[in-house]
Amino acid sequence: MKGCIFCGIAEGERPARVCHEDEQCVAFHDIHPQAPVHILVVPRRHIASLNAARPEDEALLGHLVRVAAQLAGENGIAASGFRTVINTNAEAGQSVYHLHVHLLGGRRMRWPPG
Repeated sequence: MKGCIFCGIAEGERPARVCHEDEQCVAFHDIHPQAPVHILVVPRRHIASLNAARPEDEALLGHLVRVAAQLAGENGIAASGFRTVINTNAEAGQSVYHLHVHLLGGRRMRWPPG
């Protein structure tokens, strides 16, 4: 989608510290990390939010979560624990309207979040 920052990163048109790429998604380090490990896993195809996901997106959504788990292992946080988050719309904290999975770890996570 024209003007979407995450589409620009996925297409290689905007800079990012990319740590994973495949045909379906790209993952990169968040520029405003909220934990020692804070990676965003983004589908290459623009989906504005979970509200915009279609039934045919189920495999893609599962792939994003699997990639997050793989990256948790690669970044040494799988055994100690990590959190995955998908914010949907403004009140949940979504600021970029391109669906993305936050992978957070490397510190103790509190509950409830937010």
